Amino acid sequence: MTLGPGDEDLVKVAALARQRAHAPYSSYKVGAAIRTGRNKVHAGANVENASYGLTVCAERTAVFAAVNAGDTKLDAIAIVIDDDRLPSPCGACRQVLAEFNPGMRVVLATTGGLRKATTLTELLPDPFLPENLS
Repeated sequence: MTLGPGDEDLVKVAALARQRAHAPYSSYKVGAAIRTGRNKVHAGANVENASYGLTVCAERTAVFAAVNAGDTKLDAIAIVIDDDRLPSPCGACRQVLAEFNPGMRVVLATTGGLRKATTLTELLPDPFLPENLS
């Protein structure tokens, strides 16, 4: 899938968020930026904790920022790392993203210029959704 309109702008916001990551243990800094149905962008960075289980990924930080601002219609997310390989959201992040849009556009990027556009459906083909609760 090729990059679409606005994807590169979303990557730029995610790259800026990555600079604010708190990753003193792994040094693996991740930035994310989510675009909403109202065309607003919310950013997030990973925040590590000495109690490793309390660490929060950039993708979830961005989702939580969007929801806190009243935005629950999420259209796209960009995820940026500084590596030779593209990032891949963890399973927990994929599940949280699916809560808000199981078909969300996902742009994976590196600070070195690698890019890949995909969808959450491709990354998480059978999510557990609210309708599974009924």
